[in-house]
Formats: sequence, C-alpha cells, structure tokens
Amino acid sequence: MTASASLATAEDLVVRADGWLRWRGRRFACAVGRSGMKLAKREGDGATPEGRFPLRQVLYRPDRLPRPRAALPIRPLDPLDGWCAEPAHADYNRAVRQPFAAKSELLWRQDRVYDLIVPLGYNDDPVVPGWGSAIFLHVARPDFAPTAGCVALALTDLLVVLAEASPAACLTVHGRG
Repeated sequence: MTASASLATAEDLVVRADGWLRWRGRRFACAVGRSGMKLAKREGDGATPEGRFPLRQVLYRPDRLPRPRAALPIRPLDPLDGWCAEPAHADYNRAVRQPFAAKSELLWRQDRVYDLIVPLGYNDDPVVPGWGSAIFLHVARPDFAPTAGCVALALTDLLVVLAEASPAACLTVHGRG
C-alpha cells in the first residue's frame, strides 16, 4: 500500500514535518493533518499518512475553475460527488454519489478547499477497512490551517504543480527529518 518514503524520486513532491512541500528545487508552503504525520494512519485520527503515494487523478469544480492543465486524468466534480468514509461499507475509500446510505464526505463544498482535489493512492490497492479514507492533495485554507489528514497547497501552487508534474509523480510524506 505504501512504499518507503526513502524511495522518493526526482519527480516526487516531498512533504516534511516543517510545513513545506519540496519539488524540483522549489518550496511550497503546505498544510498537513491536525495530528501531524503517522505511519500507522487510522480512519478519523486527523493524521497525514507517511509514505509514497501516486497521484491518481484531478477533480475540479467547473463552476469555480477552468479545466486545469495536468498530465493526470481530469474530471469535473458535480454536486452529487462524495467519498465513502465508512470502514464497514464495500465502497470504503472510494468515490460515491450522494445521497449515500453510509458515512461519506461531500466533495462539492462551500468552502473552497475542494475546488481542486487530487486523490492519492493511499489505502486503495487494496483497500483496508479502518486505515483511512479520502486522503487528497487539495487547496489550503488561506491561513494554512491543519487538514483532517490531507496535504493542502495554495491554489496557485497546486495549479503549477499539476501543470508540470508527470504521470509518474508521487507525493512522498516524511514525518521525521
């Protein structure tokens, strides 16, 4: 599920505990989970998982942003898009449609943090119930307040990264050092 963070490549976006994402010789301010970074991530713990995770696709709010440039697959969100957060459900840690009978997160939010989302390849191949869901690279709040476990960048920085990143790029999270 996760590769060692020490296996990062030159294409990887590297997040460290100091609040910076490093990539291609540049630094971007970022926010991480309110509980910091953990190897043993669990659903609802507020931690950003440590490891190396592929960038799966780009989701965006077409009513707020033009289609972003990216080498990854791109899909516009719609008001019924959600993400299952119920460990006992068969669709745990997968995209779902609202209304949804189990615990889920609505992706069409009024705050702007999900205007641009990159689901990460965390706990998705295979999915392990309870290990955490909806781990995204997304837009940071203006004050870079902590996330619920995701990594967040300023919108302008996220757009730059997506426009320049290759499909082989991964997000590597180091909780120490």
